[in-house]
Amino acid sequence: MRASADSSAEERLRRIELVTDTSLAHLDVNELLREILARVRDVLGVDMATVLLLDPGGEELIATASVGIEDEVRQGVRIPVGNDFAAAVLDSERAVVSNRVDDDVLVSTPLQPKGIRSLVGAPMVASGDTLGVLCVGAFGEHGFTDQDAGLVRIAADRIASVSKVGSSRAERIAATVLQHSLLPGRLPSVPGVSMDGRYIAGADHGIGGDWYDVFELPSGQIGIVIGDVVGHGLLAAVVMGRLRSALRAYALDDENPARVLHKLDRKVTYFEPDAMATVSYALYDPVTSRLELSLAGHLPPVLALPGDCGDLVKVPVDPPVGVEVSRRERRSTTIELPESSVLCFYTDGLIERRQQSIDVGLNSLCEAIECAPAQEVCTAVTNRLVTAASAGDDVTLLVLSRHG
Repeated sequence: MRASADSSAEERLRRIELVTDTSLAHLDVNELLREILARVRDVLGVDMATVLLLDPGGEELIATASVGIEDEVRQGVRIPVGNDFAAAVLDSERAVVSNRVDDDVLVSTPLQPKGIRSLVGAPMVASGDTLGVLCVGAFGEHGFTDQDAGLVRIAADRIASVSKVGSSRAERIAATVLQHSLLPGRLPSVPGVSMDGRYIAGADHGIGGDWYDVFELPSGQIGIVIGDVVGHGLLAAVVMGRLRSALRAYALDDENPARVLHKLDRKVTYFEPDAMATVSYALYDPVTSRLELSLAGHLPPVLALPGDCGDLVKVPVDPPVGVEVSRRERRSTTIELPESSVLCFYTDGLIERRQQSIDVGLNSLCEAIECAPAQEVCTAVTNRLVTAASAGDDVTLLVLSRHG
């Protein structure tokens, strides 16, 4: 009899450990979670199983996938982390069993009319990060054992791994789509000028918050933007999109680059308190061939004149946006762009290397720029500076050439 019980326990353990087998690899994340939960429910002989993921702030649990209580997911249930069963599970490093659940300690109020009275839950932890809670339950008093609790903990670990990988993949896809949707498809046609831009995603962190933008204003002047939001991933890409839209709106109301960046700084500081970005904003006048430029923590552009290699434009650098609303007025600088000159804007990923002075990268950039059409300049710069050694961070490059 004892041998039979041990065999049954081993079989249940084996079935739990196989909840993420390769036959499920073709499913998307939500379908995969539901299938795993269905297997967990069947193995444990319970009535429901649900995954509750922590929101980014760690203040709420979100019903993400369920079997047996699917309405909780359809209704978008969000549960504040308090003194209930789920909170006890989050505070624990092991599975928690409650075989006689009272209404006031249920994981959420939607469970009360379901008649759930026995629960076992385990924290979902992957790579040291607590992602949420796996809860399984039964109507009436089920009598969960320590062995059941151990099986739920194993299942929670498996589901945590799936959730982390799946959410990371989904985030990368969403960030990539967002990033490329916000980059200009075709740059404005400006008489006597050619322009070209490049964006290359970094290998270390995936999509980030680098962007460039070029647009024509009602006055006929051309707005030129390049920026870099601190951070990587979907959040950085979302913040980047907001900054891009806000800057365009401010540019319509004010054609002074310094004042536009001041307004952007106020917006970021007030509405995006955890965000910070470096931004370069310039206005080019095709009639006078003058360019007015303001820098918010961003690296100065490189200007190459006929018969000479590039050199950094001498322009003051004010604080990045989002650091604080500076009491000092931001500054603009006007420069001339002679015939056949080239102006190159870029983000730090182009010139920064690990264990190398930034001056080395800046010198390489200056030497790589020749007075030629913009597309040729972009190709020459990326061929020289974008290599396997530089693939760690995003690279953004924008070139304006008066070679027409």
